[in-house]
Amino acid sequence: MRKKRFLILIVMFVVTGIVTMSGCSHNQEALTWTEVIKNIRDKYPDVRQLQTDELYSWLTDPEREPIILIDAREKEEFRISHITGARNIPYKTDPLKHLTDIKPESPIVVYCSVGYRSSILAGKLQDMGFTKVYNLEGSIFKWANEGRPLIQNQTTVHKVHPYNAHWGKLLEKKYHVDAD
Repeated sequence: MRKKRFLILIVMFVVTGIVTMSGCSHNQEALTWTEVIKNIRDKYPDVRQLQTDELYSWLTDPEREPIILIDAREKEEFRISHITGARNIPYKTDPLKHLTDIKPESPIVVYCSVGYRSSILAGKLQDMGFTKVYNLEGSIFKWANEGRPLIQNQTTVHKVHPYNAHWGKLLEKKYHVDAD
């Protein structure tokens, strides 16, 4: 009787694994901006979203209040390229160590590759009392796909770290840098 139960459990695990793997494969093929943005909004409903065109307008308008721009990606991703003026504060670090000079009412825009990591960091900042925090919807991938300016060591570049093969599908191939 025990052998039969054990065999049934093994079969259940195998079937579950196959279904899960095929589901993941399907999800990777079906990855779209619409799906990703909806998932981010659903998962982080308290984080305000800022469109890329709004950020561009804000950054290029000398009359607008200056913003604190935070790149929540890892250092290697930031080194490849980032938006002009961004500070690199990886989302897993303590942001307060890097923001000691910032007033709680200062406008802050956070971005990463597509918006998940930056939404996490934006939520942390809100919890810490910062009142004007935004996630850049679509983050640097959408920014690059729209042909907006990127820099590396003060030089304009047109490449972005694709993060990984799954999420890199949202970044147009012409903007991929070989990140081996």
